[in-house]
Amino acid sequence: MAQAVSSQAQIDAATASGLAVLDVWAPWCAPCKMMEPVLAQLEHSYGDQIHFLKLNVDDHQALAEQYKVMSVPSLVIFKQGKAAEKVAGYYPEDKLRRYLDAKLMEL
Repeated sequence: MAQAVSSQAQIDAATASGLAVLDVWAPWCAPCKMMEPVLAQLEHSYGDQIHFLKLNVDDHQALAEQYKVMSVPSLVIFKQGKAAEKVAGYYPEDKLRRYLDAKLMEL
């Protein structure tokens, strides 16, 4: 299960090394609900290769703004502790898997 984060310190600790995905979501967001099983399956598949995090935008707007999240769902991709990229909207599992596989190859 993706780690729910609520502070910059938690995000920094969880993304310090390797590849991490921060799922910025909201409970009222239908596409966010569609992404949930996709991300759960990917988290299971990747195991320790990718760290998955969740940030509820309703509870932590300032953190979302810091990463320039304008819409949900958004995934902020961290490489070695730095927010490197952001993708917004719903992604089917196979498309997101290909994207994440490419990001792992860049490490």
